Amino acid sequence: MYYSGPVWTEDEPRAAVKAFLTGKWLVAGEHCAKFEREFSKMFGFESSLMVNSGSSANLIMISALKKHLDWGDGDEVIVSPVGFPTTIAPLVQNNLTPVFTDIVFEDLNFDLEKVEAAITEKTKAIFISPVLGNPPDFDKLKEISEKYDIELVLDGCDSLGSKWKGKELSEYAIATSCSFYPAHHITTGEGGMVSSNDKDLISLARSFAWWGRDCYCVGSANLSKKGACGNRFDKWLDGYEGKIDHKYYFSNMGYNVKPLDLQGALGLEQLKKIEDIHVKRRENKEKAESIFKEVLGDMVHIPGELDHAETSWFGVPIVCNKNK
Repeated sequence: MYYSGPVWTEDEPRAAVKAFLTGKWLVAGEHCAKFEREFSKMFGFESSLMVNSGSSANLIMISALKKHLDWGDGDEVIVSPVGFPTTIAPLVQNNLTPVFTDIVFEDLNFDLEKVEAAITEKTKAIFISPVLGNPPDFDKLKEISEKYDIELVLDGCDSLGSKWKGKELSEYAIATSCSFYPAHHITTGEGGMVSSNDKDLISLARSFAWWGRDCYCVGSANLSKKGACGNRFDKWLDGYEGKIDHKYYFSNMGYNVKPLDLQGALGLEQLKKIEDIHVKRRENKEKAESIFKEVLGDMVHIPGELDHAETSWFGVPIVCNKNK
């Protein structure tokens, strides 16, 4: 019995092979760019950036947010103790301080009273990672963030398609990450996405993802003498009067986390199936929960979803009752 894995047909490998055979380069190109556009359109973002994993998406997102919002070393970000290590690692890697707050037993998400109690003058954001895709109370989280003038950031790697009061969870956050690992809702083999309604933030994220390069031009126009922006050779460097090639100006301490273009082709095919996948995941969770309750009874507790949540389940949470 497989509890997770990729869901695809012959369409995905055909699209990947076609992208491989017809593309001029193997690296991120037209298929990744189209996947970014279609993903943004489907989930209501102004802009998205595809990277090579969900972990890289978190790293790039936090790196970009820190610079974009002028967070300082030692500033605090509230996180859950129940989640994946690469939700926490990017905070430490960026010299930010993760502040762990406890959870509630009912859904394994934040105890929101303890979240509010943990906020200090150094708190910059609440980094939300819905457990197995199950949303916490986003109305209350939004209320807290506005009260204390801090940001909501979403690690959406486990929760693609989940909603709160009919709205995408990402609508509540300044930026959202996503993972396309085979066990996740849709897959590109490996892969991830950083998305936001702040285009400047995504441009900065692209810089961090592409070696720290300052130039954000993409596409074939970038190969021309003027570049996609028309100002490829210009006075880009402060304190230097001469013109330089913006394509080779690096203003950030970046990484190289670009995907392959064939992964973008896989993603485009997977988007066509996402609604069916969402429905099936909800059905499977209900079936699994029914079986576990029938067989194990009160030996286990299976957390459910809140009244206003529509969870696209990443898995089935099971808590063993210690006295049983």
